[in-house]
Amino acid sequence: MRIVRIVIRVVLLVALVAGGLAVWKREEIARLLAVNSLFAPNKIVANFSGMDRLFLTRPLEIGAGPVSQLPQGEAATLPPDVAAWVEARAVTALVVLQSGALVHESYYLGTRPEDLRISWSVAKSYLSALFGILHAEGMVPDLDARVVDFAPSLKGSAYDGASVRDVLTMSAGAAFNEDYLDFNSDINRMGRVLALGGSMNGFAAGLRARAAPPGTRWHYVSIDTHVLGMVIAGASGRDPADLLAERLLAPMGLERRPYYVTDGEGTAFVLGGLNLTTRDYARFGLLFAQAGLWGERQLVPADWVAASTALQAPGGAAYGYQWWVPTDSAAHGGDYFARGIYGQYIYVNPARAVVVAVNAADIRFEDAGVDEGNLAVLRRIAESL
Repeated sequence: MRIVRIVIRVVLLVALVAGGLAVWKREEIARLLAVNSLFAPNKIVANFSGMDRLFLTRPLEIGAGPVSQLPQGEAATLPPDVAAWVEARAVTALVVLQSGALVHESYYLGTRPEDLRISWSVAKSYLSALFGILHAEGMVPDLDARVVDFAPSLKGSAYDGASVRDVLTMSAGAAFNEDYLDFNSDINRMGRVLALGGSMNGFAAGLRARAAPPGTRWHYVSIDTHVLGMVIAGASGRDPADLLAERLLAPMGLERRPYYVTDGEGTAFVLGGLNLTTRDYARFGLLFAQAGLWGERQLVPADWVAASTALQAPGGAAYGYQWWVPTDSAAHGGDYFARGIYGQYIYVNPARAVVVAVNAADIRFEDAGVDEGNLAVLRRIAESL
């Protein structure tokens, strides 16, 4: 009987400890469960419009200035295949501007115009725009400067020896598995760091392996953008999210206060954690369609807009400075686009003064031909106006 009593006490003690840990780590466990079901077909649409329910987040200060107007234009007649594309690609929002006027706006799958939708990698183009502002002001005057000069915690990492230009063009050389469907990939390990309140800076500094020497090969690596954020923080002594709000978002007169997903240290998930309305995504596309001019203010230098949306990556890859640039862009009005997983786009066709902002919850976004098909539809929309 004494042994039984001892066993019972041990079991009770383990249960109490486990219970205590569960209470102590309740939020972290909830976020981990959230990230593991983030893309579940029955949850993905609601999740993408409610990231603040699932992760650590922080609102951005954009002041109480007036909302910039998007005047109503003549309603566009979209190509006949757009309706089938919307359904097939689980599009949740579609906003089309022509010459700054709103010519089409539609929402699907129960979403609303006021929803703050997750950007995913569309956020990369926002950070590039902020960097262009600071670069023009001389804060980081040399794109060939080494990232460790601004982010010394990266010494000894895969980024030691990489330049600012290398991270801008996704050619820093770090070995990184970006397969979202592989549970053990680097990108999904990074997601679990976020969910458990870890450090994104620490995650970046912990990457050691290289796939190629810096600057020699284009390889899309999302963490490169986080390193760009570390460079901005080190060069400015400011938080990149605060700078983005102050220098870019507030002057644009957004409709709703945006927010960033953050890590456990409050560091913004600058590579993909920005949340905005679809109309506000369209405003950013319009800013670039206007060569960085917003009203009477040159928010982003025109030469940075031109450089960042031109081919810049090694080997002729279809990439600029954190913008996607089709290799046949010249034949399609000089078009370019920001793109995020699961079907997020800001497409800009400068020659036709057209901007198309798309949000989606496309669980088959990695299927063969989907990216090419999406670009073809976006081009047909622009060329129909």
